[in-house]
Amino acid sequence: MKLIVGLGNPGEKYSKNRHNIGFLAVSKIVEDNNFSNWKKKFQGCSSTGILASKKIIALKPMTYMNLSGQSVGELIRFYNIASKDVIIFHDEIDLPLARVKVKVGGGHAGHNGLRSIDQHIGSGYTRVRIGIDRPTEKNAVANYVLNNFSKSENVIIETLIEEISNATTYLIEEQNSAFIRCLSNSYQNST
Repeated sequence: MKLIVGLGNPGEKYSKNRHNIGFLAVSKIVEDNNFSNWKKKFQGCSSTGILASKKIIALKPMTYMNLSGQSVGELIRFYNIASKDVIIFHDEIDLPLARVKVKVGGGHAGHNGLRSIDQHIGSGYTRVRIGIDRPTEKNAVANYVLNNFSKSENVIIETLIEEISNATTYLIEEQNSAFIRCLSNSYQNST
């Protein structure tokens, strides 16, 4: 069993924010692969399905970004899922828009959602870092991540989210390099 988690903030006002790109990715995976309807459980919304012949639980924590670990921790304790079987999709300001990197383990790099998850389950999970670009002014980060993508950025993001959904089987099979190779050349980055 694997757990895929999309990070974001609940509510319509946040739905198109840069910070919610993890929600967008996991929602698309659930939709494209005919997972079950979303259910409110584990301080979040969860759905189940099959990918690469494995049972998958998808989770969107509804605790707000900074407390994401509460939801993730509750679910993995209930199902006895090891942190190595958790894949987190999240926004990354240190990558250009639509660049993607996959990393297993490591630090949270100041990302409050990852910081919370680290506190609840450790850091041995897989991170799918989706680039949202960095604001030009360092003190503008908080406002920047809570802003929506522009119309032209949305076109790029929609294409990227579709490609991520199509390639997620490789992540489930722990073939992270193959996952990256499935993304368009304009998004490719080494793992």
